[in-house]
Amino acid sequence: MKDYPRTEERTGVQESGDFEPVFDVQSDFVMVYGFHDLKNRIKKWKKAGYVIHLMTGVSWGNYQDYLFARWDGINHRDEGQKLPSGEERAHGPDVPYMVPSNAFAHYLADGLKYAVDCGVEAIHLEEPEFWVETGYSDAFKREWKIYYKEDWIDPQSSCDAQYRASKLKQYLYTRTLDRLCSELKEYAMVKYGRLLRFYVPTHSLINYTQWKIVSPESALIDLPTVDGYIAQIWTGTSRERNYFRGVRKERTFETAFLEYGVMQELVRGTGRRMWYLADPIEDNPRFSWQDYRANYYRTVVASLFHPEISDYEVSPWPRRVMKGRHEATDETLKARREEFRAFTEAGGKREDFKPSADTMVTIPPEYKTNLLTVMHTLRDMADQGDIEWPRGNREVAVALADSAMFQRICPGETNYGSIDAGSESGALEFSPFYGLALPLVKAGIAARPVQLDNIRRYPAYLDPYKTLVLSYEFMKPASPDINEGLSGWVKNGGTLVLVGDGSDPFHGVREWWNSGANRYDTPTEHLTLALGIGKSPADGLYEVGSGRVLVMNVHPAKLAKDAAASDDYRDKVLSLLGGVEPSATLDLRRGVYRITARMDEVSDESDVLEGDFIDLFADGLPVVENPELKPDSVGLWYDVRRIDKSEPAAILALSGRAEKTDVSQRSLKFTFRGPSEMTAQARIWTKRPPKSVKVTADGETKDLPFDYEPDSETSYFTFPSDGKPIKVSVSF
Repeated sequence: MKDYPRTEERTGVQESGDFEPVFDVQSDFVMVYGFHDLKNRIKKWKKAGYVIHLMTGVSWGNYQDYLFARWDGINHRDEGQKLPSGEERAHGPDVPYMVPSNAFAHYLADGLKYAVDCGVEAIHLEEPEFWVETGYSDAFKREWKIYYKEDWIDPQSSCDAQYRASKLKQYLYTRTLDRLCSELKEYAMVKYGRLLRFYVPTHSLINYTQWKIVSPESALIDLPTVDGYIAQIWTGTSRERNYFRGVRKERTFETAFLEYGVMQELVRGTGRRMWYLADPIEDNPRFSWQDYRANYYRTVVASLFHPEISDYEVSPWPRRVMKGRHEATDETLKARREEFRAFTEAGGKREDFKPSADTMVTIPPEYKTNLLTVMHTLRDMADQGDIEWPRGNREVAVALADSAMFQRICPGETNYGSIDAGSESGALEFSPFYGLALPLVKAGIAARPVQLDNIRRYPAYLDPYKTLVLSYEFMKPASPDINEGLSGWVKNGGTLVLVGDGSDPFHGVREWWNSGANRYDTPTEHLTLALGIGKSPADGLYEVGSGRVLVMNVHPAKLAKDAAASDDYRDKVLSLLGGVEPSATLDLRRGVYRITARMDEVSDESDVLEGDFIDLFADGLPVVENPELKPDSVGLWYDVRRIDKSEPAAILALSGRAEKTDVSQRSLKFTFRGPSEMTAQARIWTKRPPKSVKVTADGETKDLPFDYEPDSETSYFTFPSDGKPIKVSVSF
């Protein structure tokens, strides 16, 4: 673990408050959130050593001065996103989700210019979100007439109207981001002669589709003014329930694995930057610290299975993590819920409930220590360029298009008020996609969601993949050249698994496959004719040029709801890969690190990771021989056999930043920096057993006890951190 300069911006946090030592996680940059007291907050964070970015919401925020005519003398309250009932879709009182008009873009630009004047080096415009069920405000109706040159049509009146409304929503936020980034980059260059960077923190295409939200997603690839993204994936998105073999439940690891996978497609081959987010907690009292810790590890491991990305937002709102209060365990949370239930059943009012005991606690000390260790391990990932799948690389691409966001509500559907509501149709759970993806992940296949829209952007986009799964029952190709590209890829040796029964009502929307000279009932018909296998091919495997097409005339949602159909689909895909056996384990090596996930629901047996490894998720960072991989477990391991012994000593794991590291033939010295009110930990390697470990703080030097593990030649020790620099010296 090396001393990387903060200017590399490998890790970051976002925070709306002032700097405080208790949540000084020692990331490289901070995204100060919002415009309030901006100069003062920037000054404090900069003094603490952080590179300064700004983050603000682009679809919602405290923009009351704009809404209520205090900015330009015009009342803009009609620009909130509205439901069919006329009610606003709001993020809070007087904080509606906005229809991004040109005037709104100009208003945001004024505020952002102030941030540039304050010296921020980059700006993050987060969460451009337009809810599918909205589209009823006067502002949106005006935009409809400008864009389509016709009077507004109720989006709920037909599939075609809903599809067109969603396409417009994507365009509006893409337009807004382009204008903001262009104007502000010019402003920074003209006034200060410096290049301002712009990033878009956004949920994944999978999550936005599942939650019924329209966002620019891959449309941002076409904007040269956008420098990159943050993949906003955390337990709050990835614990969303989905179906596998007919069972609906949380599958945090598997869902996060797919979410991170599709996000990397926004930057693959572009030279742009992506930070993967993993939030240690949610702002949600329904879960305990025990639950948060387990699911945080699942999201971290899911992100690490995508080695093309090696930068991370290690915590949004570190104040919330280090100072927030939650139940310690699932058991205490259950007891509180039962006490509340008994109180309300006895006639008590919800607002009058007071628990018999205050069992809410701040972050458990051992989790805090381990959390900081994981955060700084993530900062080390960029140098782990030696990538290997020790059990063989079995990748299958699963196509996903932006248009999946456009067809999320059918006419007459009313069950859209809550993303937590159930849905027998499977629409809310996005079952067609998960029906294609989850059986593969559960079989130990690295299912890679690929951006179908990129086929028209990059001629060789699909070349890294040999097998692609595709269905047009929940999304549509934006243009015929996508199908032509697919056809060429197959004829050059690719294997296409084509799933669908043609029943999706959105096949009838006004689009290229049924317009002009084209007279196809579905875009699939256009594709199969281009492949030369007929307009309506029967189930079976077809030879096409040097490639193959497996046709399965079944709706992909059935693969999620029906166990037999799911297993049949999985087995057919595995046979195309050469008849490989399904495995419940995913296993990747990134340099000195091993990342593992053992699936549940498909096997009750444990697996074994052969060798000696430091368990980076365990308290005390123990060295484990042949660790057991239990079902529904994830792991982040340091491979002891791969310790770099070219120097006399090395820091293997540390719950903070190591600065001024100095290694000699007899000693290892470094300065530790981390938050206050925590116990720091370190595991180091030395070529000889240590003689002593000393720490110096505030001019006082103390000897530390340490545990030496002779087989691995590593030592473990802890020491208190008060937020100030601590000098550590190991003699050996």
